[in-house]
Amino acid sequence: MCETALRHAATKSDHELISEMRATIGSRRTPIGTTPADRLMDLLVHGQDIAVPLGVHYEMPAEAAQLALERVWHPRFPFRAATKFGSYRLRATDMDWAAGSGPLIEGPVSALLLLATGRRTAALPRLRGDGVELLRT
Repeated sequence: MCETALRHAATKSDHELISEMRATIGSRRTPIGTTPADRLMDLLVHGQDIAVPLGVHYEMPAEAAQLALERVWHPRFPFRAATKFGSYRLRATDMDWAAGSGPLIEGPVSALLLLATGRRTAALPRLRGDGVELLRT
């Protein structure tokens, strides 16, 4: 997917790319095999991919983060979150959400979402528990 986007971008000017992006505003189309929860997860997680390196605080709405985390946790593909983290007890401190069993990893549901989608560097400073120390080693 990334290579396809890079090839496409190489054939367009910045102005053309921005115009293409603007043309999709308001679109309700989704790629085959995805759900609205997938799009929500993309928006939340990729927003953090941009904000964190820039040092910008961009808080996720907790309810939206919980919905996205449920989507990432249950289907095993592509993140395999339940497989990777099922031997830990993940627990949200700001929502009624928990999964797995084992050493505790707890924190805001937004940090758990980042962890489950492979953003350990962004997630770990906001998490606590015995499981966090195990993940760092």
